[in-house]
Amino acid sequence: MKIYNTLTRTKQEFVPIDENEIKIYVCGPTVYNYFHIGNARPFVVFDTLRKYLEYRGKKVKFVQNFTDVDDKILKRANEEGITPLEVGEKYIKEYFKDAQALNVKKATVHPRVTENMKEIIDFVQLLIDKGYAYESEGDVYYNTRMFKDYGKLSKQNIEDLELGARIEVGEKKKDPLDFALWKAQKEGEGLAWESPWGMGRPGWHIECSVMSTKYLGETIDIHAGGQDLTFPHHENEIAQTEAATGKPFANYWMHNGYITIDNEKMSKSKGNFFTVRDILQEYEGEVMRFFLLSGHYRSPINFSRDLMDQARNGLARMRNAVSNLKHLINTGSGNMTADEAEKFKALEGYRDKFITAMDDDLNTADAISAVFELIKDINTYVKDGASAEFADKCLKLLTELTDVLGLLQNKEEEDGGVDEELQKLIDERQAARKAKDFKRADEIRDMLKAQGIILEDTPQGVKVTRV
Repeated sequence: MKIYNTLTRTKQEFVPIDENEIKIYVCGPTVYNYFHIGNARPFVVFDTLRKYLEYRGKKVKFVQNFTDVDDKILKRANEEGITPLEVGEKYIKEYFKDAQALNVKKATVHPRVTENMKEIIDFVQLLIDKGYAYESEGDVYYNTRMFKDYGKLSKQNIEDLELGARIEVGEKKKDPLDFALWKAQKEGEGLAWESPWGMGRPGWHIECSVMSTKYLGETIDIHAGGQDLTFPHHENEIAQTEAATGKPFANYWMHNGYITIDNEKMSKSKGNFFTVRDILQEYEGEVMRFFLLSGHYRSPINFSRDLMDQARNGLARMRNAVSNLKHLINTGSGNMTADEAEKFKALEGYRDKFITAMDDDLNTADAISAVFELIKDINTYVKDGASAEFADKCLKLLTELTDVLGLLQNKEEEDGGVDEELQKLIDERQAARKAKDFKRADEIRDMLKAQGIILEDTPQGVKVTRV
């Protein structure tokens, strides 16, 4: 597998530190609100990376944090009349609901900042002891100029950064380039911890350095997140971690591209800011996942109703293929013929095509194309009269690939959603047709069609398809 490494700006062969366990850290959400469509992209993309590595037989230790200490959380606590910790707890629960709708698997570990305060304080103290940080009136700052490689991830140099750097009102740092590791408690702030520098809370960047090294070790395989985190967040993480350990922090850095909304940057002021919870009112989570994987993860992607509708149609094609195969498994009989065995051998070539795409820097767009090519040939080869074994093998191959992408996980939808209530209507329609009450039979068919449920009469029985 080759991965584009932001650190080297090249596509490199992925060589894990330990073949027995790949270590990945992905920056998680700041839990003060429902996460938005821009947040959803890294969650889905790097969940797919994890699924693919596991599909290839690797064990993955996947860590994604929750930032549950932040100015925005304190502000939300005041607005909602609850404590900052209650805000964090509330939106962590909501995160899991929306992540589940997107078929995002829970991380191996979901550490919270509030649960790692001792380790954060110890890490900051270590940086002070090593001369990379200093205390100033209860705040602690990182001495950026001390770290000789600062800017190596974002390819910026100190001189250029210096031109745009400013010391904001209330900051007590020595140099405009320095950044906060620990912030002294301000008046009215209801969340603070005791430290050698007085009551306070951690700066944002230090959190991930601490949680990554605590749960994954000093050097990890992959650190990932959105492109907007490259600078300053990930740059600062490198400076802190490598100053503390003296070792490389991560061997590969992966960053997904931005999302625009109808070709405009997403912002609350433009009224085009959408949370995943908003979008789930109109579209299924799997449709959103399909949309997010339909372009290469490093490319910008535009969110629009038209593109989401296209994603819904694409997913429907996949589901219909599954529904057709299940119908043939239930109605067919016997083992594969010699001709079917030859055809299946040809279909298996799409697995190689899928793997080639995913090995090329997680190219999910080409992987999805390979799945659709597979479906096209399955539709050509597997028709009424096909053996049940042939249909079953085709279904297993298709499911094998869509599982890697985290698609077709809603089994009820795949099965045509034939619940008890729907089955009663199908049976009533069949009885009406038998009694030659075609008016009632057509009424039931049209009613279900309006709900996106198509009934097709075949020699093997009624086939149910959702559109």
